[in-house]
Amino acid sequence: MPRRCEIADNAAVRLTPLARRCVTALFVTSLAITSPVVAAQDSAPLSFTDSAATKVRSVAATALKSAQDLASTALDLIGIRYKWGGNTPETGLDCSGLVRYVFQQVTGVTLPRTAKDMSRLGTEVAVTDLQPGDLVFFNTRRFAFSHVGIYLGDNQFVHAPRRGREVEVATLDSGFWKRRFDGARRMAGVLPSLLPALVSEAAAAPLVLPEADEIPVDR
Repeated sequence: MPRRCEIADNAAVRLTPLARRCVTALFVTSLAITSPVVAAQDSAPLSFTDSAATKVRSVAATALKSAQDLASTALDLIGIRYKWGGNTPETGLDCSGLVRYVFQQVTGVTLPRTAKDMSRLGTEVAVTDLQPGDLVFFNTRRFAFSHVGIYLGDNQFVHAPRRGREVEVATLDSGFWKRRFDGARRMAGVLPSLLPALVSEAAAAPLVLPEADEIPVDR
């Protein structure tokens, strides 16, 4: 059985109130992922939609900010010894164990255990568009996506290389890594398991519902 991540070598529809609430929550969630948090313009009571949108944007912004902390959290693990199948700094970490541990600590999201499965998540990112926190994948064991690291910026990434080594920083400019580069994925804001949490928090948020004479009538 191959060992994980060990480098071999060096139309118009009338909606019921409940359906409307569900659609609104999902819609504002999609906006929140790509929009900045906006401050309240006045102290007037918020409508349901405004309150839900504000809450979701706030939660999403927090998640995205946390995702931006992935790189710095990974850097704190430099020097941790490599251990195949390792899941914590105390026991040692392999490459996917390192990535999984960092995501759990920073975002609360549990990623799959192997680099191959991680490569199926998120959105593909061109190497020219890499941002800190993106995952970079390599073929180090004669099969694609057998190794993973966390991109830091400036063509550098942090990873757990192989037995006898420690968590370290490497560069994409190296011939070794250039030849073995399989692509990159961006997890922040697109993890499927993140969206239900955002919608749940929006649904649970205290809302000020409009008065009956303020509710628009569908025509």
